[in-house]
Amino acid sequence: MPPTEIKLVVLDWAGTTIDYGCLAPTGAFVEAFASKGVDVTLAEARGPMGLHKKDHIRAMLRTEIVGGKWRAAVGRDWAESDVEELYRSVTPLQVAAAEKYSGLIAGVPAVADALRAKGLKVAASTGYFHEAAAVVRSAAKRQGFEPDFNICADDVPAGRPAPWMIFRCMEALSVYPPAAVVKVGDTVIDIEDGRNAGCWSVGVIDSSNEMGLSEAEFKSLTEAERNVRRKDITERYQKAGAHAVLHVITDLPALIGDLNARLARGERP
Repeated sequence: MPPTEIKLVVLDWAGTTIDYGCLAPTGAFVEAFASKGVDVTLAEARGPMGLHKKDHIRAMLRTEIVGGKWRAAVGRDWAESDVEELYRSVTPLQVAAAEKYSGLIAGVPAVADALRAKGLKVAASTGYFHEAAAVVRSAAKRQGFEPDFNICADDVPAGRPAPWMIFRCMEALSVYPPAAVVKVGDTVIDIEDGRNAGCWSVGVIDSSNEMGLSEAEFKSLTEAERNVRRKDITERYQKAGAHAVLHVITDLPALIGDLNARLARGERP
């Protein structure tokens, strides 16, 4: 039977529900590479955000710029053993950063309450490994948000953009088909993740990794500056196949009504 309404929302963590600007992951990668004498920028560290952190390191090294910096600093091409070493360096740095940047994004508990009042279930997924995922979940719970099911990239055979985390959320919460599910995230990888799962895929802008600004930095922008950045991010999300784009997570409950209307018209993701 085709779905008649949305039953499950799968939310990303950093940049979507916690850690405005997705600041925790980037600094850890910069510091880990610096330990090998490789000077990478925050922008270069942000590029593959949303992947499992080991895949993130590989993706950085595969770029022409970071790969070139590695060769210049280390004197050879990178190898898989370097990925493992960098990952071992990133792990404690990432946990510490996740603890530091653990503030919930404004309105998240109210959004979860509104979704549940509509009869939806709320899950969360992340590219974090177990230790960092546990930190953000505990921090979120202390601040009033706890998903009905939580999963991280360590729990599946492959992280994003593979759809396995979304499928595990669906299985755990007994929701199907994918057209009854919405994935919400703040990276292009999140959008691809949702599309690969066959569900509705939604991007958040203002607090996102794609925006890459702390809340204070974002608020310091003029409205014209914000809109220029929003337009660019919207285009990136749409190019990746986003079904909808939100400025802020608090717009999500209203979007569910729009998606239900689209389902009623026979539309499918």
